[in-house]
Amino acid sequence: MTAKLFSDSYFMEQALKEAQKAYLKDEVPVGAVIVFNNKIIARTHNLTEQLTDFTAHAEMQAFTSATEYLSNKYLNKCTLYVTLEPCVMCAGAIFWTRIGKVVYGASDDRRGFRRLDGNILHPSTKLTGGVLEDKCKALMKTFFKEKR
Repeated sequence: MTAKLFSDSYFMEQALKEAQKAYLKDEVPVGAVIVFNNKIIARTHNLTEQLTDFTAHAEMQAFTSATEYLSNKYLNKCTLYVTLEPCVMCAGAIFWTRIGKVVYGASDDRRGFRRLDGNILHPSTKLTGGVLEDKCKALMKTFFKEKR
């Protein structure tokens, strides 16, 4: 079944393409895209190993790219699609960008921001999880199985 154009599934497929790029670079395979008016304005993936920078998560790279594209530090009219539930650091950045919506694929029970009590996202940010969850999980499982 093909993803309908401009649907959450369609844009998550685009984030998965970025995650695959990370996988091929031996990075933890997390990909992200940011969408504004049904247009992808940022495409990124984890670069923590390549840049030797623990803050170079896919989400952080996407925020930098999107704010530069829009010439605005607020992303309230944008949606972030990311293959893995954001960590606490990225959730903090999500708060400060005031992004309108976050859509993630696989949950991260060990490091995801939802394990904390209370919602740390900006009050106006909408959240949707589990989009293409099985595909997102499968890529992560394959990556870490190969590492062991």
